[in-house]
Amino acid sequence: MKPTKMRNNLIFSASYQTKSKQLGSALSKDLHKKYGKRSARAVKGDSVTILRGEFKGVDGKISKISTEKSSVAIEGVKKEKTKGDKFDVYIHTSNLVITSLNTDDKWRIAKLEGKDPRKQPKTENKPSKEEPKETKVEEKTDKKEDEK
Repeated sequence: MKPTKMRNNLIFSASYQTKSKQLGSALSKDLHKKYGKRSARAVKGDSVTILRGEFKGVDGKISKISTEKSSVAIEGVKKEKTKGDKFDVYIHTSNLVITSLNTDDKWRIAKLEGKDPRKQPKTENKPSKEEPKETKVEEKTDKKEDEK
């Protein structure tokens, strides 16, 4: 296959899954040392620094992700129209460095650490039902003793 056709398949005619994989950004030096990975997928809530373009050097959090454009919108990075309206500027993920990760997704963190996310212990924050039962049982025994 000609290189131009291959390039077009990867960029313009790519499936949604392939486009999603192309949303990777470089990790900062600290994160690179911590996880041993050079890049990760940019996710909503990550803090990033812009390396190229008009907004070079600006820090912010990712607010929106566009898989069609392979780019992200960052909080505080906006342009103004001639009428005064402001709109989000989408920046390609290759022009970003992730400075801190959104740690809400435990699966993502396990993958970055090189662990098998399927074997991670599940932490449930459900209150145990045994504690209230014990107090009720104690109350009943106290009442029986008082009756005798």
